[in-house]
Amino acid sequence: MSASTPRVYFDHNATTYLRPEVLEAMLPFFVERFGNASSLHFFGQENRGAVDDARAGVAALIGADPGEIVFTSGGTESDNIAIRGVLGELAGSVPRPHVITSSIEHPAVLATCRDLERRGVDVTWLPCTPSGSIDISDIESAIRPETVLVSVMISNNETGVIQPVAGIAKAARPRGIVMHCDAVQGVGKIPVDVAELDVDLLSISAHKFYGPKGIGALYVRRGTKVGPVYTGGHQESGLRPGTENIPAIVGFGEACRIARERLSIEGEAIGRLRDRLEKGILERVPNVRINGAGAPRVPNTCNVAVPGIDGEALTLNLSLLGFALSSGSACATGDAEPSHVLRSMGLDPVEAQGALRISLGICNTESDVDLFLDTFPGVVRRLRALSPIR
Repeated sequence: MSASTPRVYFDHNATTYLRPEVLEAMLPFFVERFGNASSLHFFGQENRGAVDDARAGVAALIGADPGEIVFTSGGTESDNIAIRGVLGELAGSVPRPHVITSSIEHPAVLATCRDLERRGVDVTWLPCTPSGSIDISDIESAIRPETVLVSVMISNNETGVIQPVAGIAKAARPRGIVMHCDAVQGVGKIPVDVAELDVDLLSISAHKFYGPKGIGALYVRRGTKVGPVYTGGHQESGLRPGTENIPAIVGFGEACRIARERLSIEGEAIGRLRDRLEKGILERVPNVRINGAGAPRVPNTCNVAVPGIDGEALTLNLSLLGFALSSGSACATGDAEPSHVLRSMGLDPVEAQGALRISLGICNTESDVDLFLDTFPGVVRRLRALSPIR
């Protein structure tokens, strides 16, 4: 890629840039305000106040009480604390506990549940419909007397399809089953309210909506029993002990404050760009389809199947031309297997291998979309001509 090649970032589901306002809020806490928030003196208590303010900001974004927010290092840790914490709290009281999750979850949930399976926990892996949604009736059919936890994401990181979390919770919670939702790809993109969803546990990550990396949160509904995964200090209600990362926590709180103010306006603008992009792809490139198009989706995500081409080859060729996007989940990069999400939706291996994820953000413009639409058809034609996949 030459220095004159335009650089267009279309991979916001992998990570987003840091808003300037967020960076500005964080800067004083690297040098001037360096105190440990657990210290009783002025330096510590000043930062304890900053942590409390950030906690309130996170809580306000999702309709929670500040005391229900536990800061973590990000979505993966939040998922682990939620799932392992619930099972750990029940150790010995349920001889062989049962967990329900879906086959389209993020690797943070999939790998955790697989590990629990190896340790004697029964796990039911629910399929999804061809449109990428979980069927609530499948949840109802899977529930057993031993079921202790249901974990379903709010929106899929590859397709953007929004899951019927509130309906799933309605089926699970009256039976005393703990409901966890991985909301990493939803919070900051669509309205998320823990009371409306009626969940007990919800995972968030700041860097998915213009906050810093390395910081996230777990919402723990008051009264929900979650055992500690780590041992150590008293921080974060004992669920995530260790000295708090004050700059990141402050940045997280600021990102939540801004998201709460701008969610509707920015979401609508990004949705219009996504619709323009998809319409152009379908008009200009033959034999492609938008995965999940028949279901409600977060406004920024487009997953397009391009049969006859390897998705990684397509991603690399577009990267050379200045477009940063993905052939699937960033956490699964390097995995030669076709997307587990698309396979669950019924795509055959060749179709799934040729998928491309385009995830838009607030920095994108109509010019970015139009430049991509001018470039993409030619790349597809060239790679299809060269490809042994038929």
